[in-house]
Amino acid sequence: MDKFYHVTTYGCQMNVHESEKIAGILSELGYKSCERIEDADIAVFNTCCIRENAENHAFGNIGMLKKLKAAKRDMIIAVGGCLTQQMGKAENLREKFPFVDIIFGTHNLGKLKDYISKKQSDKKAVIEILDDDGKVYEERKALRTSYPNAWVNITYGCNNFCTYCIVPYVRGRERSRRSEDILKECRELIALGYKEITLLGQNVNSYANGTDDLTFPELLNKIASIEGKFRLRFMTSHPKDFSEELVKVIAVNPKICKCVHLPVQSGSDSVLKAMNRRYTSAEYLKKVEVLKKYVPDCAITTDLIVGFPNETDEDFNATLNLVKTVGFSSAFSFVYSKRDGTVAAKMDGQVPTAVSKARIMELIALVNAQTRAQSEKYVGKTVEVLCEDYDAKKGLYLGRDEYGRMAYFKSEKDVTGEFLNIFVESANGISLTGKIV
Repeated sequence: MDKFYHVTTYGCQMNVHESEKIAGILSELGYKSCERIEDADIAVFNTCCIRENAENHAFGNIGMLKKLKAAKRDMIIAVGGCLTQQMGKAENLREKFPFVDIIFGTHNLGKLKDYISKKQSDKKAVIEILDDDGKVYEERKALRTSYPNAWVNITYGCNNFCTYCIVPYVRGRERSRRSEDILKECRELIALGYKEITLLGQNVNSYANGTDDLTFPELLNKIASIEGKFRLRFMTSHPKDFSEELVKVIAVNPKICKCVHLPVQSGSDSVLKAMNRRYTSAEYLKKVEVLKKYVPDCAITTDLIVGFPNETDEDFNATLNLVKTVGFSSAFSFVYSKRDGTVAAKMDGQVPTAVSKARIMELIALVNAQTRAQSEKYVGKTVEVLCEDYDAKKGLYLGRDEYGRMAYFKSEKDVTGEFLNIFVESANGISLTGKIV
């Protein structure tokens, strides 16, 4: 009889890729993926605690399985990810949801197979949260679910300690994978037919910092030199380490997408200092100036936070002005989320919710207007798109150009994984509609 698993993922691309690793472990054990969690013999929640709403969402979904677990007593429910790694959260999970069978952290994902075996043999709950030991382990191969895109970790953890961010506390200090392992993985992925590789790290720019391995620009250059037609992306870049050397590598390598995610977070120098970002708005704008000098057509995306402790109207207006100056292609905008254990959580001057909501709405309106204006420039032009998927509801295929714009189009055959020339007929916000030419 077939056995099935279901993995629920919260958070960023790093979590998406870690869920692929979880799927790989479960596949090795003989389980098959299923769409409905009700059909699963093993349900795994890969959690995120970067923002409060992701944490609350996870708690809500785990709680909904109480009745299902009572009806399917042999079903195994496992919870891992950032949330469990927080101080006291594993105990809190066990107390709140006693029907959960396995609780593991970010540093021992590779032991999930052992935990499942132990649960099945001992019939007792398994809880193990390990501290970061400063090492990098080459884990089992992932069961990749994002074809034609492939995620490749190059670093784990973070050394920056931005005052609002929980990542260094739940994922540990920064560790870099060996360049030879990264290059080997990338070669294998390209040989398997993957057409887009995204390098992942909390701060890719500091890859191998302090070691005798390659710098990040050198690593990018080597990957871009691999034979075959593919695209290369990376995220996330910390502005303080974003160098002219890196910009020059992007400029001369056609395989590296001319789209850079460069999170600024705020346009106010006082807020940036309170966030411990270690750059000023003027220094950020200088980085953008250098990028546009060498890569004039580069699309720049960013992250923005409003409502950080003690943010004034003047501070917020500085953010609006910076957004207008840069002209971001798109932006992820968030209201500051208080995270226990971070420096900012203890700061006085928490901004009232109503003020934060008003600011985020104004910021989103500005960003959306810029995005729409840039999308309109596509109309009447032909762009190369990598087809990623088929949208059954729209009855259209979809894919992105190298600048990150999503395009929808018709095709009589399955063209997933193919590079196509699309004539853009219309634009709607961040997406385009066109036809294959």
